[in-house]
Amino acid sequence: MSKVFFITGAGRGLGVDIARRALDAGHRVVATGRRPEGVVKALGGEQNNLLVTSVDLTDPDTVEAAVRAAVERFGRIDVLVNNAANFFAGYFEVVSPQQMREQIETNVFGPMNVTRAVLPVMRERRAGHIMTISSLAGLVGQEFCAAYTTSKFAVEGWMEALRLDVAPFGIRTTTVEPGFFRTELLVDASTTWPERIVDDYAESTAAQIEGWKSMNGRQAGDPAKLAAALVKVAEQDEPPVRFVAGADAITAVEAQAKELLAQVGASRELGWDLAHDDAA
Repeated sequence: MSKVFFITGAGRGLGVDIARRALDAGHRVVATGRRPEGVVKALGGEQNNLLVTSVDLTDPDTVEAAVRAAVERFGRIDVLVNNAANFFAGYFEVVSPQQMREQIETNVFGPMNVTRAVLPVMRERRAGHIMTISSLAGLVGQEFCAAYTTSKFAVEGWMEALRLDVAPFGIRTTTVEPGFFRTELLVDASTTWPERIVDDYAESTAAQIEGWKSMNGRQAGDPAKLAAALVKVAEQDEPPVRFVAGADAITAVEAQAKELLAQVGASRELGWDLAHDDAA
């Protein structure tokens, strides 16, 4: 059955691939971005099943206007894909407080703003699916990614709680944790490099920036294949709560799960029986 997809960040990268795949599969798509003309161009022009709207994730008014336009055009929203994000790179001490706030504003409060606007539409129908693109960085920490990892761990926690909040209304959630895909996250429009200089980090910062820039466009993951998989997930009656995407991500998450179990085991002796004060 045809669904109505509402996709953020649909002007480039993974968002374009998801929108294209959904359209090819016969679904209707609301594709959003800061520059609608760029979204239309990226998707090959105007189409009957396509509505392109302007959205700034940090501006709830633009989000609410886009949701109203979606309902007016297609009558409902079945699948929300929180895809838009950016990347503030750097070691914690070289990421400025303002950069950290901007990272969280876009990657955490942004999808929250969109979801808050879409939920009443889904609750009214007692049906819907919220799919949020997190990252392997939301489960496993990585050097030079303090701000980005913070934002994605926050997304993970929010989605864990949200799924319990909305389940009584027939709304499902899926948190997507991709590894390294060629999604344009590392292009200049999406990546911000450190603005502070700390001598102890200067040499490693320069090496990290060179390494990250050289990786752009050479990541192993194919975003078109990821988009196809995500559309299939959205078409399922019982979609998974988590979707770990890419061999690199699956391997890393499996290792992280083993490490967490090992840490729990190491905590058992001192951490188990803390419910009573023996001295009382």
